Amino acid sequence: MTDRSLHRMIHAGCRQLGIDNDTRHDLQLVVTGKASMSDMSDADLRKVLEALKKRGFKTQTPKRRPQAKRGDVRYCHVLWRLLFMAGHAKAAGPKGLNAFIRARFETKWGHVPLDIDMMTEASQINDVVEALKSWCQRSGIPTR
Repeated sequence: MTDRSLHRMIHAGCRQLGIDNDTRHDLQLVVTGKASMSDMSDADLRKVLEALKKRGFKTQTPKRRPQAKRGDVRYCHVLWRLLFMAGHAKAAGPKGLNAFIRARFETKWGHVPLDIDMMTEASQINDVVEALKSWCQRSGIPTR
């Protein structure tokens, strides 16, 4: 886990337990001898996280979306992730990809499935793949 994700988890734990900032600083001082998270090492942050867990913080495992059954649809997700990571797509994940498909193809196709993972028509999926590949090419992102 990175520093940033440990910070987020500590803040989430405090929210879940109803701990305000002053109390969090006191807890951190007691557990690590440091009141500020910016002064802490990863090991110190983990100690604070463990202290929150002992006080009842329940971490939630993120619910992962099942992988698309079709390889060409999975490829659309990969291309979209590349575009997002390069800063060219505004919204990450399936929501952003679905919004792109609606904006780009709704008038051409007359209707668009709510979710790309529900698409079954090969010609439509190919249209999406080609549109994403050409966007990657224009943006200088290698697709292979």
